[in-house]
Amino acid sequence: MSANAASTTTEEPSGSGFRIPKVPFWAQIVAGLVLGVLLGWLARSQDINWLYKTLEQVGDIFVQLLKLAVAPLVFFAILVSITNLRKVNNAARLATRTLLWFMITSLIAVAIGLAIGLITNPGAGTGLTPKDGEKPEHAGSWIDFLTGIVPTDVITPFTELNVLQIVFMAAVAGVAALKLGEKAQPILTLSESVLELLQKALWWVIRLAPIGTVGLIGFAIADYGWDLIGKYATFTADVYIGCALVLFGVYPLLLATVAKVNPIQFFRGAWPAIQLAFVSRSSVGTMPVTQKVTERLGVPKEYTSFAVPFGATTKMDGCAAIYPALAAIFIAQIFDVQLGIQDYLLIAFVSVVGSAATAGLTGATVMLTLTLSTLGLPLEGVGLLMAIDPILDMMRTATNVAGQALVPVIVAAREKILDHDAYNSATSSPIDEAEPRATEQKTAVPVAA
Repeated sequence: MSANAASTTTEEPSGSGFRIPKVPFWAQIVAGLVLGVLLGWLARSQDINWLYKTLEQVGDIFVQLLKLAVAPLVFFAILVSITNLRKVNNAARLATRTLLWFMITSLIAVAIGLAIGLITNPGAGTGLTPKDGEKPEHAGSWIDFLTGIVPTDVITPFTELNVLQIVFMAAVAGVAALKLGEKAQPILTLSESVLELLQKALWWVIRLAPIGTVGLIGFAIADYGWDLIGKYATFTADVYIGCALVLFGVYPLLLATVAKVNPIQFFRGAWPAIQLAFVSRSSVGTMPVTQKVTERLGVPKEYTSFAVPFGATTKMDGCAAIYPALAAIFIAQIFDVQLGIQDYLLIAFVSVVGSAATAGLTGATVMLTLTLSTLGLPLEGVGLLMAIDPILDMMRTATNVAGQALVPVIVAAREKILDHDAYNSATSSPIDEAEPRATEQKTAVPVAA
């Protein structure tokens, strides 16, 4: 029998001839969203306590599985990404350009957030009062931010999931490894192996995203309900509109004018990471997928392995720019505090400089408390927004992750190291963890002078 005949035979359905079709991952996510909304509505409207608890537990377990890998993943990703820069010509220039574009896009995002807040007055007519707020147990401050970068020991940052301190230790270890040269090679080999192991395990968690979606969305609907969301209707709409303007307005404009590439093609290639970010609400948890889609969009792996982990812990246009700008205006209106020009400039400053405090985890409470304490606004305002934070965090994180893929594409295009053939052929098909890239065979990335 010929090979072609054998192939044809094995493809024929066996038994009854029925075969379960493979459901695309995006369709699984959408199904999870729909099912979650229905189950959440059912649990709340019929007061089904066991369903409420089940949805809560399913969502919590999914988030905990993501968080379980965060600390070691961030450490080894940053360490390996810094050492990988030795393979890139003019690495310092690439790193500087990356940081510069992080700051530029953050400034644009915070300006949009402030403009929307000033136009819509989200705190007016909500019926909420200062008594509805609750002061958080832990608040961010500039002293805490600056002194909190350097850990007191090497264990606590991992047990308490202090991502900023983990990034600091990883950066120090990476630079030290570069200085040691060949002597550090055994450590680098081990680090690369551990990173691959962690990413493989995280892929298994990512495959559970549709189930996690049911729990997270279902619990949000069951716990908060539509009535509570109605009180925050303007603020919620502002956050979603602001993120949408950045995501579908600013980013395409930058791609078309600065990178001179097709914006639609970017979203086609980056879609798997954006949709996972919306569901998981974790930039760090989405990081392996973000890195894969960025490579698929033609950015060299050696540069991607630095830019994406760096962005996943510092690049937060949704959580650290749009959201705190709108939240500050919202809380100021609830507490009847007048903000001036200097306050808006402070918000912009905090958004650009303090975004690393957000750390790529679900929620943006640290960044919000840092902004409020800088402006002198009551921290009780944080409690006003915690009720709907999961609803807001989905769109914020999707915007974060899109920006984390966008900047490497822009920098690579401007430095003439973007593979335009790969970019133009990128698809929205689900990412396979073993997906090969031709650029992975390169040992050095040329950078234009």
